[in-house]
Amino acid sequence: MSLIASVPRPLSTRAPRGSASIVWIAAIVVAGAMAVPLIYLIVRAAGADADAWNDLLRDSTWRLLRNTVLLAVSVTGASIAISLPIAWLVVRSDLPLRRFWLVLSVLPLVFPTFVGALAYIAAMGPRGTLQGVLGPLGVESVPQITGFEGAFLALTLFSYPYLLLTLLAGMRGVDPSMEEASRALGVGAWRTFFRVVVPQLRVPLAAGSLLVALYVVSDFGAVSILRFDTFTRAIFVQMQSSFDRSAAAVLGLELVALVGLILVMEAVTRSRGRYYASGAATPRTPRRIRLGRWRWAAIAFLVVLMLAALVTPMAALLDWLIRGLQNDEPIRDLWAGAWRSLWVSAAAAGVAVAAALPVAIVAVRKRGAMAGAVERVSYVGFALPGIVVALSVVFFALNVVPGLYQSWTLLIFAYLVLFLPQSIGPLRASLVRVRPSIEEAARGLGRPRGSVLTTVTLPLIVPGMVSGFALVFLTTMKELPATLLLAPIEFETLATQVWLQAEEAFFARASAPGLLLIAVAALPMALILIRERGLRD
Repeated sequence: MSLIASVPRPLSTRAPRGSASIVWIAAIVVAGAMAVPLIYLIVRAAGADADAWNDLLRDSTWRLLRNTVLLAVSVTGASIAISLPIAWLVVRSDLPLRRFWLVLSVLPLVFPTFVGALAYIAAMGPRGTLQGVLGPLGVESVPQITGFEGAFLALTLFSYPYLLLTLLAGMRGVDPSMEEASRALGVGAWRTFFRVVVPQLRVPLAAGSLLVALYVVSDFGAVSILRFDTFTRAIFVQMQSSFDRSAAAVLGLELVALVGLILVMEAVTRSRGRYYASGAATPRTPRRIRLGRWRWAAIAFLVVLMLAALVTPMAALLDWLIRGLQNDEPIRDLWAGAWRSLWVSAAAAGVAVAAALPVAIVAVRKRGAMAGAVERVSYVGFALPGIVVALSVVFFALNVVPGLYQSWTLLIFAYLVLFLPQSIGPLRASLVRVRPSIEEAARGLGRPRGSVLTTVTLPLIVPGMVSGFALVFLTTMKELPATLLLAPIEFETLATQVWLQAEEAFFARASAPGLLLIAVAALPMALILIRERGLRD
């Protein structure tokens, strides 16, 4: 019997009643805003003819469903296998240069998937970068990556940090006393890890896995470039190739149904358990576990991962840039695009964290169908292709608030719809460890009702807020379809500059904004991670 299963739960799991109604109202408003893409798809699909609905039963549609599920499950499983050991190594072990390795491990998140896919094709294609390096060693050809294998590799390497960032917040909250008790009872290190530590990480594991799965389901760039058919690619083709978007809306609703199934499975996986420590003990810093001879195996694992996720795509981009400079390829002014990318991403991340807070509180503290519905509706936009969300926002603006069309407000709202779950997951993982009795004690001591949230709860979930901000910031930096369709006139980000050049096959011209995009996104991310208190040596 697992040790964690024997820990008694506090009798009360309720949030402070004084803020309950305000939190509920805020959460319902946020969920209602997140339902805009679903309403759009329903309205569009209502006008579809019988042929469009009959297409759902064709073999081609079942093949899309099979491909999408296979890719999501495979990438999520691989991301767990990568992220769980990294999170443990940098938080709980005596790994040398832990902050350095953590920053490098998270940096693949700054690669847009279409840029990473292009870089891998360039690196592993005929006369590519890898062939040039291995040629003198007698290697005449390298494996080509297309189809499922290529999509799996690219999406795993550039999406596992979603899970890693969520796990970090959870790993720092693991109760070390339970682990020490297990070791004192003679249980080995490996059995202790899987029977005591991993069960305490059920919530962040489920939340991070959900982010990875939904990101894979919604991805268009990598699967298109690597020629692997999924729902998003089919929806994009339908949207682009026909003035009647009803057929695409029908496919979109089937994708929403798949998302609903994923959300139900995630909810069952994490259950309604609480993982904060019982009693009045003050949380303490866990003892660093010595790796001993396993230190070199851990470093080798990290080096191989960084070679695949960072060095190879960076080398391909640098190779493009050097070739472009040698051929006098024109390079556009990049700094304006960098500034636009930076400030709009920061604004979207701040709004997302603020909007995710009431949803996370309802998801953790409340029970019942209403709480579950609020949480699940908030995840719909993240699993839909960016073009669907962008078109739904345009539809909403033109029919409800036409004055907002092509405004900053509408663009940031689209980012919120797309990326809100990236803030909900880390916030929920941190909030689930806060004992409700602490909040109730603060109220009992005479704290004003509103100040309990701001002075007690929020300081305790800062790691989740930081992770949520970082996730939304990085993903907004890479966002393409929503920016192309909704941004004000002549507003170009680094991501749109890369895409516009790559679309015309000007890969050398695309390399400069691509490299600057990585640098602009990486620097704030590195600063956030370096300042993490849980990583101080």
